Amino acid sequence: MGQAPPALYQPPGTKKTYITDPVLAPQPPALQQKSGYPSSGPTSSAPAFRPEDELEHLTKKMLYDMENPPSDEYFGRCARCGENVVGEGTGCTAMDQVFHVDCFTCIKCSSKLRGQPFYAVEKKAYCEPCYINTLEQCSVCAKPIMERILRATGKAYHPHCFTCVMCHRSLDGIPFTVDAGGNIHCIEDFHKKFAPRCSVCKEPIMPAPGQEETVRIVALDRDFHVQCYRCEDCGGLLSEGDNQGCYPLDGHILCKTCNSARIQALTAKASTDL
Repeated sequence: MGQAPPALYQPPGTKKTYITDPVLAPQPPALQQKSGYPSSGPTSSAPAFRPEDELEHLTKKMLYDMENPPSDEYFGRCARCGENVVGEGTGCTAMDQVFHVDCFTCIKCSSKLRGQPFYAVEKKAYCEPCYINTLEQCSVCAKPIMERILRATGKAYHPHCFTCVMCHRSLDGIPFTVDAGGNIHCIEDFHKKFAPRCSVCKEPIMPAPGQEETVRIVALDRDFHVQCYRCEDCGGLLSEGDNQGCYPLDGHILCKTCNSARIQALTAKASTDL
């Protein structure tokens, strides 16, 4: 009752990044600079924007900014708040975007990430603790799975944690089976543990290495390997040859010849006793 090798799953690509330096200022624009640059651009006296009014407002603001670049060092627009990033030390770059230092924060806990390690997931930045909290935990060691996830029996595992309960060998990419209690076994150990045992040699009756099936002989409510199924008197193999077939007598496994011999001996003894 083997199962297919466990499936492998690669979580969404994440990239751990360190930001240590502010973005470098580009060369000053070639356009003529004007004084009196307003920080927020043209404003509207309307208390609220309709969608089309807001789009028009943003378009005008963008055109104004292009024609009236800031007099200080200009780095671009902040990807978080949409305002200009102006002045040395006020901005940083991450995920191919520009941010104010105060705007570049963890998407979960809002802690500042400038100069700190962070993880980028789908253009969202996470600090290391918050990123780890989003990960699945291994069902064996209960630790977060930082890299490759192995899925089997409806659970997630580190590849090195998915092992046979008996030999503790890793079953990553190897066929396995599960017992009634949900314990994971390699095929060999499962047979060793649960296969019926031969009444002669006491070893489990299990497939040979590289095989999936084997033959078990049952006689007198006892189990036998094919090679162990022999006449108790002459040792002849009962599964093939001239002595094929079992002729039991008083709980003994016998071939036809030895069965007849025993019956004759018993009959003779009975006659003598009389």
